[in-house]
Amino acid sequence: MQFNVSGLLKGPVGDFREYDFEERVLEHLTEDADLVQPISGHVRLTRTQAGILVKGTVHTRVQMTCSRCLAPAFYEMEVYTGASLPWQEWTDDTALLIDAQHILDITEVVRQDLIISLPMQPLCSEDCKGLCPVCGANLNEGPHECEHEDIDPRWAALLEFRVSG
Repeated sequence: MQFNVSGLLKGPVGDFREYDFEERVLEHLTEDADLVQPISGHVRLTRTQAGILVKGTVHTRVQMTCSRCLAPAFYEMEVYTGASLPWQEWTDDTALLIDAQHILDITEVVRQDLIISLPMQPLCSEDCKGLCPVCGANLNEGPHECEHEDIDPRWAALLEFRVSG
């Protein structure tokens, strides 16, 4: 997601350019999140006194692993982002710099915005039942043959009431 901003930097403050894009620049967002469709979106680059103001919307689809049952979990991601990027080296973050050829690369900024938008505990569905704690069967696939009843010994005496009552 690179844009040549040389013409924009030569223009007056307030001048802008708008671009639509669709790129497959990343395959893995993180170790646990894979992109399953290209990153697409719309970006508006506006000339400011200090450099370029970038505002945009980014769309993609991410595959993660369900934190309850370990099945694939898919998420439609839509991120709104905005960042002011200096045209001179006023920052230590090299991801926010415009290079010597006046190329603005927003790939890293978009990647970071997508990562912080990921769910902390991805679910394949809101009503995911998870795995059986005894045999490990996926409880979403229906009833299973696990008959093991693990009883806390502190509550074992109460079983007598259930059996005799």
